[in-house]
Amino acid sequence: MPLKSLIILPTYNEKENLEALVDEIVTRGPYDALIVDDNSPDGTGAIADRLSKKHQGRVFVLHRKAKEGLGRAYVAGFRWGLARDYDVLFEMDADFSHNPSHLSQFVREIEQGADLVLGSRNIKGGGTRNWSLLRNIISKGGSLYAQAILLSPNRDLTSGFKAFRREVLEALDLDNIRSNGYSFQIEVTHRARQMGFKVKETPIIFHDRKVGTSKMNGKIVLEAMLVVWKIRFSKRARRNVKRET
Repeated sequence: MPLKSLIILPTYNEKENLEALVDEIVTRGPYDALIVDDNSPDGTGAIADRLSKKHQGRVFVLHRKAKEGLGRAYVAGFRWGLARDYDVLFEMDADFSHNPSHLSQFVREIEQGADLVLGSRNIKGGGTRNWSLLRNIISKGGSLYAQAILLSPNRDLTSGFKAFRREVLEALDLDNIRSNGYSFQIEVTHRARQMGFKVKETPIIFHDRKVGTSKMNGKIVLEAMLVVWKIRFSKRARRNVKRET
């Protein structure tokens, strides 16, 4: 019996990308999708509602009143999925930078015993397309910076393409994860590792968005640099759970 899987898609002004992405996701396999829209002024929420009707029982929409950041959107999506008994919950960008063709790799790693799977641009087989030299330096430098401070073996700590067993999210203290953007990605992975969950990486090719505007900015990068130190010395993540490896 296939794992009951939910792909969480946070959206803010993604009207150009959303429909094609959702259509491809539902044809890739037994994946449901939850669109978490932060009251997009471009009409993304209305498109999401139409897609929910088009793919009834496979695509769902969670409307939020305001833009509160990526981390808050994912936490809301996690809670929604856990309440509906999903086995595996994915993080995925809504701008086609994360290719749905990689989804089966994540499921395979989960089936082979991983608790959390990271889509990695920084291991053999992974990479980026259509990125500037500066963006590559920021991304790889950010991952190396976090990896060094947190003493992590994982090569792509800022990746936003992830798959969690529900047990990981149930064990994490979601109420106390306050970071957003890159730092949110770093924090959830580090906490899972500190709690003894098995974290694996699978190679992905990350494509820069073709349409729309990137949400990355200097504030997000600076936040990540500062939050890494708070994560490093936080005691909340040091609970240990026994996992079979």
